[in-house]
Amino acid sequence: MAMHADPAFYLRPVINLLKTHWPENRVVNIVCHGHSVPAGYFATPRVDSLNAFPHLLRVALAERFPYAVINVIVSAIGGESSDAGAERFQRDVLTHKPAVVTIDYGLNDRRLGLPAAHAAWGSMIVAAKQAGAAVLLLTPTPDLTQRAHAPSEESQPLRDHAVQIRQLAAEHDVGLVDSQCAAAAYCQHTGELTDLLSWSNHPNRAGHVLVARALMRWFTPA
Repeated sequence: MAMHADPAFYLRPVINLLKTHWPENRVVNIVCHGHSVPAGYFATPRVDSLNAFPHLLRVALAERFPYAVINVIVSAIGGESSDAGAERFQRDVLTHKPAVVTIDYGLNDRRLGLPAAHAAWGSMIVAAKQAGAAVLLLTPTPDLTQRAHAPSEESQPLRDHAVQIRQLAAEHDVGLVDSQCAAAAYCQHTGELTDLLSWSNHPNRAGHVLVARALMRWFTPA
């Protein structure tokens, strides 16, 4: 089976930058691109960006790499799907010269469809790699269609997009942050799906913590 990039090695150049002390260090920009989840929407229209995974990632990175100058930049737009995100990728993401780009559009891409989403994600991945950025693809965070015993016509589209995102990570040899798998593991071993949700399709802080922890697996020093 094809595999995505290895967390032990993929971000090694970025981690080396994060470990570098002044005066040899430089600013490391990480851009979180996507829809309402990285934008920080909880129960719409409430935005709680300080409890969303981009900020939680920033805090965790600062703790792990105390000599680093880190910017976590959010280019996400609530309600957007990946075709629109791809259209503005150069202007709103690559202009920041990111070392790492995260992409999270799985929830909204159900209305776009698998072929169009594949093309849009692929174009963003290629553009980021050509610009010298590492890429982390996120499978969708859960919504109520993922509850136990949900009808298959509700639950299958989100699962299909998660499968495609995993395939894209393998196809392009980039990183995979499997938010869907992390939520499933939580529900199997710890608690209920609703523990992770602020409303039907946005995570609460607990849900964002799961994503941030999965992201931090990619930033582990050797």
